Amino acid sequence: MIEIYDKKGFDKLLILERMDLVSADLREVNLKDANLVQYELQGADLRNANLAGADLRLANLSGADLRGANLSGADLTGAILDNTQMDPESFSEQKIIPIAVNPIKSS
Repeated sequence: MIEIYDKKGFDKLLILERMDLVSADLREVNLKDANLVQYELQGADLRNANLAGADLRLANLSGADLRGANLSGADLTGAILDNTQMDPESFSEQKIIPIAVNPIKSS
């Protein structure tokens, strides 16, 4: 079971009956201000998810689909974004210093 908390560690945002988040269906999920530091999110479907203010430092988002996701204020420092699908405007309002970037931008 996976429990995702806010950045302060007090509020439980999501409980999933699975062992990991690799290829997880997280479409339209509200993870505002979530602590996702070093999470393995390869291939996860995060379309239209609310990740505003989320801490995604060092997260592995390889092959994840972030189209339509709200990333305003998110911290993606050190995140792995190889073949991640993102809207071009996703880079405008969050801190992003990834260690590997080869995003697939949607058209």
